[in-house]
Amino acid sequence: MPIEIVCKIKFAEEDEKQKEKEEGDKESLIEEPARPRSRDLATFASASTLHGLGHICRSGQLGVRQTLWAFAFLVSLAFFLYQAAKSALLYLEHPHVMALDEEAIREMVFPAITICNINRYRHSALTDADIFHLANMTGLPPKDRDGHKATDLLYPDPDMADIVNRTGHQLDDMLKSCNFSGENCSSRDFTVVYTRYGKCYTFNGDRRNPRVTRQGGMGNGLEIMLDIQQEEYLPIWRETNETSFEAGIRVQIHSQDEPPYIHQLGFGVSPGFQTFVSCQEQRLTYLPQPWGNCRASVQGEQTLPGYDTYSIAACRLQCEKEAVVQSCHCRMVHMPGNESICSPNVYIECADHTLDAAVEDSQERCSCPTPCNLTRYGKEISMVRIPNKGSARYLARKYNKNETYIRENFLVLDIFFEALNYEAIEQKKAYDLAGLLGDIGGQMGLFIGASILTILEILDYVYEVIRDRVSRVLRRSKPPLKKPSGSIATLGLEELKDQSPCETLGRHVEGAYNAGILPNHHHRHHYPHQGVFEDFAC
Repeated sequence: MPIEIVCKIKFAEEDEKQKEKEEGDKESLIEEPARPRSRDLATFASASTLHGLGHICRSGQLGVRQTLWAFAFLVSLAFFLYQAAKSALLYLEHPHVMALDEEAIREMVFPAITICNINRYRHSALTDADIFHLANMTGLPPKDRDGHKATDLLYPDPDMADIVNRTGHQLDDMLKSCNFSGENCSSRDFTVVYTRYGKCYTFNGDRRNPRVTRQGGMGNGLEIMLDIQQEEYLPIWRETNETSFEAGIRVQIHSQDEPPYIHQLGFGVSPGFQTFVSCQEQRLTYLPQPWGNCRASVQGEQTLPGYDTYSIAACRLQCEKEAVVQSCHCRMVHMPGNESICSPNVYIECADHTLDAAVEDSQERCSCPTPCNLTRYGKEISMVRIPNKGSARYLARKYNKNETYIRENFLVLDIFFEALNYEAIEQKKAYDLAGLLGDIGGQMGLFIGASILTILEILDYVYEVIRDRVSRVLRRSKPPLKKPSGSIATLGLEELKDQSPCETLGRHVEGAYNAGILPNHHHRHHYPHQGVFEDFAC
């Protein structure tokens, strides 16, 4: 029966060096098995909600079935990526659509109505000085009423604002009757405004207290009778930029938030006719960048000098004024601002040419984007001839005019709402972020059976793999563990038959022992010949 002898060898210096390491080594040996290892790909694939992945990443060799599943998965993934990219490109194009709706209300704000006589200056109101200064504008010869020529005349410098205000057609003389929704009105209900037609008048232009109408149809709006005073039209001696061959008035229907731009946006009304204008209010809403090109208004922002709110007409007038001021160092009468007003000669020599060029190059010189909220009015115009034979005699007696004068100078303008409703035209996003996410989510579920939680699963698995790799690298970078201070040696009885323990000890050089008798030293660690033998217990 074999007998084993267990011996304990202790090295003094090694014990001191290793003593501090023992506790850390024990903790390391205890904690490392408790740390969870990362899952392998096959385990992750079997538990993942990503369809098809569990059939591909199976343990074992790659077979035909796994290859087919991998091919089907890649094809589905390619279709998904194609559709997702297509949806993303559509979203980046920022498409929009126009939505049209019609809403009825109990009362509506009546629009502002601006009227201008096509003739700018009344012939009877021009003085000799006015004719002299306006000779190049009107084409009239610069003579006084006694026939003196221009070389004999000396007049003070003209005031263009005074000339336009004084010589323009006066509403008190033109307006013969006025009625709004069954109530009488007068020239006091109009305000003076200056345009390229000179002195004009606006009805219901106060944006703080506008008039409203509570019924649609003819007779429930503004109805006025005007005398255009053709006998006051200037005679034509020669053609100029101010020469007009027409007779009648220009009318513009606009909101209270924008100034009149009547020379481009107005329509004409002829004498000898009653003109009916049926209006339809349209409220337009546009989208700002990047979906549209409208200009968003900011509360309290001073958009344009001289105007409370931004509008295309106000922007154009401001651009025209800046062009004229830059070239001529003055402004025209109808332009906003505090700059000095150009004289008649500057009108002809500089301002008119600059203004015409500014209008032609308005797209390049001046950018006036559409406001995001805009009100405009659609119009349907019809007319009948007036007066008839019976009313011509009555009107001639009433206004102390002859019938020919009534037919050539009188007109009736009737403006009303077709109905108490308005068209809401709104620009809307055709494809927004919610639609993009919905399409990608639907395509993801259709082609690869994934969702947001599937993406989180993949990220969690990647985190586990990275954490495991980092921890392995850190463990490899630690110094190797040294020989512990205590060792246990097992000796067989046959090895010690012919020798005593002391004789066996005497065969070794001091500090050196046979490594074969130490089971924990498998020729891997070579300890230097240092330290003294402290005790040898059997």
